[in-house]
Amino acid sequence: MSVEFSGGAEGPIDLFARFSLNQQTVKQWSLPELADGCARAGVRGVGLWRAPVQEYGVAAATQLVRDAGLAVTSLCRGGFFTASDPKERADALADNRAAIEEASALGTDTLVLVSGGLPPGSRDLYGARERVADALEELAPYAAEAGVRLAIEPLHPMYAADRCVVSTLAQALDLAERFPAERVGVVVDTYHLWWDDTIGSQIERAGSAGRIAAFQLADWVTPLPAGVLLGRGQLGDGAVDLRWFREQVDAAGYRGPIEVEIFNPSLWERPGAEVLAEVVERFTTHLVHIR
Repeated sequence: MSVEFSGGAEGPIDLFARFSLNQQTVKQWSLPELADGCARAGVRGVGLWRAPVQEYGVAAATQLVRDAGLAVTSLCRGGFFTASDPKERADALADNRAAIEEASALGTDTLVLVSGGLPPGSRDLYGARERVADALEELAPYAAEAGVRLAIEPLHPMYAADRCVVSTLAQALDLAERFPAERVGVVVDTYHLWWDDTIGSQIERAGSAGRIAAFQLADWVTPLPAGVLLGRGQLGDGAVDLRWFREQVDAAGYRGPIEVEIFNPSLWERPGAEVLAEVVERFTTHLVHIR
């Protein structure tokens, strides 16, 4: 089930209708707390992660979000396609088929993919990306039958060695464009892409082909905290021009959810409702008013 939003010029109220809260932003909340907290705050969409969904039970999680009136805007994550060992590769493909089935059950048409890093001892980035393409070729028809689109997420280059050999939106599009747009799209994540001086033209390229499957927000703060993976900043606390990104994806034709995904232990130490209220306030301020 895709999530649709109206287009046109947007003020704070209209923009909030597109707001989606990624589960990792309020990791301290259980799934029932997430569903209840979002419903109380008038939030329409949530991005979910596989591990807590599996722990709660896919069927139970599906019923929970439906009862709360929430749409699941994305499921994270599939991917990790770059293993050269045949058994590891087969296991990864099987896990991704399971992820596709979970996404379909939850009612989301977007499965976010983190491609995987270099295999141990390898320096062959090109070969690793080709294994990503091979995996997409095998999985895309299976996903299409389930009503799920595979969404390639490029990660900041600091993750290329161990986590994601797809570092730029251009690289993600080069892979995605081998397949029909309705089967394979891309994720535009401000945290990972803000530094790229070609990002404006690449967003236009993605949008003109209908390839933008998800738009995610987090800020880049310095100095980077220990453990960079968990160092995403609250909206407005860092270097990213969030409104510029929103205007670019809108100009490219994207009218879907805008998902806030912040990995930050300092947020997880606070009450979830307080964090959500702050995120909503920052979302409106920095996506509408501040340039």
